[in-house]
Amino acid sequence: MGENVIEFTDQNFESEVLHADKPVVVDFWAEWCGPCKVIAPVIDELSEEYLDKVKFGKVNVDFNQQTAMKYGIRSIPSLLFFNNGSVVNQIIGSVPKDNIEKILKETL
Repeated sequence: MGENVIEFTDQNFESEVLHADKPVVVDFWAEWCGPCKVIAPVIDELSEEYLDKVKFGKVNVDFNQQTAMKYGIRSIPSLLFFNNGSVVNQIIGSVPKDNIEKILKETL
């Protein structure tokens, strides 16, 4: 996990994501998930490129099932884009950086 990517948990999700003062990208993942490992470096890159504009974080679905269930996460990786405490977009699966960046720009 890159230095700009925060670990979100069931305990800190509300304060870190729902009450964030800027848009948030949440990567729902698990250690055993191959496609999650493919998308991780892309999330790290984007977290550096959008450092002042967007908050990035990950939720390990194995340890934070309450949050994963609340948002109906059935497939991972799943990226949820939050703005003002609400989900404004979602990507399921490992996708190219351009696809994520396109949604990021729409979210800003």
